[in-house]
Amino acid sequence: MTREIAIIFVLLAATMVSFMREKIAPDITALMLFVAIIATGLLSPVKAFSVFANPAPFTVGAMFVLSAALVRCGAIELLSGFVEKSARWSYPVVMFILVMIVAIASAFINNTPVVVVFLPVVLGLARKMNLAPSKLLIPLSYAAVLGGTCTLIGTSTNLVVNGILISKNLPAFSMFELAWLGVPATLIGAVYLAFCGKRLLPTREMLTSILTDEERREYITEAFVQSGSPAIDKTLIDAGLTRAKGIRIIEIVRNGVALYIEPEKVLLKAGDRIILACRPQGIAATRGFAGIDLISELKLGIEQIAAHEGSLVEAVVNPHSGIVGHSVREVNFRQRFRMIVLAVHRKGRNVRERLDTLPLEAGDIVLMMGTDQAIDALRQSDDLMLFDRARVPATSQNKKMPIVLGVIAAVVTTASFNWVPIEVGALAGCVIVCLTGCLKANEAYASIEWNILFLIYGMLAAGLALEQTGAALWLAGHVVDGVQAIVPPDHKAIFVLGALYLVTTILTELLSNNAVAALMVPIAIGIATQLGVNMQPFVMVVMFSASAAFATPIGYQTNTYVYGVGGYRFSDFVKIGVPLNCLCFVTSLIVVPRIWPF
Repeated sequence: MTREIAIIFVLLAATMVSFMREKIAPDITALMLFVAIIATGLLSPVKAFSVFANPAPFTVGAMFVLSAALVRCGAIELLSGFVEKSARWSYPVVMFILVMIVAIASAFINNTPVVVVFLPVVLGLARKMNLAPSKLLIPLSYAAVLGGTCTLIGTSTNLVVNGILISKNLPAFSMFELAWLGVPATLIGAVYLAFCGKRLLPTREMLTSILTDEERREYITEAFVQSGSPAIDKTLIDAGLTRAKGIRIIEIVRNGVALYIEPEKVLLKAGDRIILACRPQGIAATRGFAGIDLISELKLGIEQIAAHEGSLVEAVVNPHSGIVGHSVREVNFRQRFRMIVLAVHRKGRNVRERLDTLPLEAGDIVLMMGTDQAIDALRQSDDLMLFDRARVPATSQNKKMPIVLGVIAAVVTTASFNWVPIEVGALAGCVIVCLTGCLKANEAYASIEWNILFLIYGMLAAGLALEQTGAALWLAGHVVDGVQAIVPPDHKAIFVLGALYLVTTILTELLSNNAVAALMVPIAIGIATQLGVNMQPFVMVVMFSASAAFATPIGYQTNTYVYGVGGYRFSDFVKIGVPLNCLCFVTSLIVVPRIWPF
């Protein structure tokens, strides 16, 4: 082992630890690795920055834009209508239809928007079938993952792997070549989920289950600080308002301006209007404060801000939301949405303390209370998606559907027949959807998950360093030598193929799928070189197994998205996902050597 090989392995080990600990964003970790590779001399700056010439991340970004246009024009809603109509049938039939329809959509557009669009549809389906949403949400994510393995543009992982092959002047995969493996795997997964899903999937309650019956009956009301009140020039704590049972202070309005509440600092003044969320017993408690009275009980001629029973709603923070990374306080949540945040559910745990300083993340489930008017207004928001029914856009874009569908069809067709490189076709498609008004330019840029693109660039540099330092061949040589010591020569290729699949899928369950693909492709090519066989089956196995992650909620971003919505536990994914991982493993070892011979 050379010094350079040792350094790259140390850097990769530190990167993996950072990915798993999640203290630093994955894209920042990847960029740190990029800088470290240059700083340690593993790659020259010119060589390292050459990864930005790789067309794969560029194509991934373009597909994000085309996916956004497809969602915006309402094309996915047409497919979701078939799912809604299936509620009258049995669970196995409904599950099979759900998996197949979602997989078809996911084969041509990014997985995350497919899950976002189908989420309220599936929740409504669960209500109609009198099922817990947890019986349907994990299959929704799995269907999107399986569908993405069927075409070259189905997932960013496929495009990353194909881009690496192109950059090395190796034979690339065609648009539908992956379907030889992806379609059988999807059909097997659909049958498995149809017949085993109801038994293996848990019955989990959603976020509202953490509230007592009395907490569900909170009221939004308003109190008025009268002149001469003993509470004047006292803080909320000194006035006793924070200790009152059944009362939640939302905000203080002074001279028409809402003040941020700091119970230990803000001094009450005559004329202050205090917005409260009160349980029934809290309204009675409010009457006990001298000089602070409910406006509804006074005859002051003051227009009330609110005096309505609050409705509880749950919503998920959308991946492209502008509130991601900001706390409830920073986004001025109460004034912006006219809603009160009661709790946040994140990665299997409910958060009810210090919500005002908790930075929100994509996929967070937010439990809120507000008036019916505020909830109706929230339905138009691109930041949060309510669970009770699908978002209704303010303006219909259905007239643009033929344009978007035509563009997608043109990109697929030209790439399938090698008339135009896929990155060129995808870029042309983005230009057309923007010029025709299907998307505005700012919407197109906002639809791109830039963090994923920079993650890919960072890991492409790591893969290049593995190759340039000889680490990939060194590792491949030891793997082959180890297999040769215990396996007959006639079977060593299939055993190495299986080992490569298992290593890739285990890493994918713990790390980013794109990162794993970028790292494992050079190793797969090195193994094929050491064995003296065709490299395509090894690359195909890496491409497939880097997407087929079902056993953990962190293995794939759509798994993480439904994790909080369904109120799942980590073990729920293990129970339903490990058998599906095994089915995909067996399917791969049967199909791959026959379609892509050694």
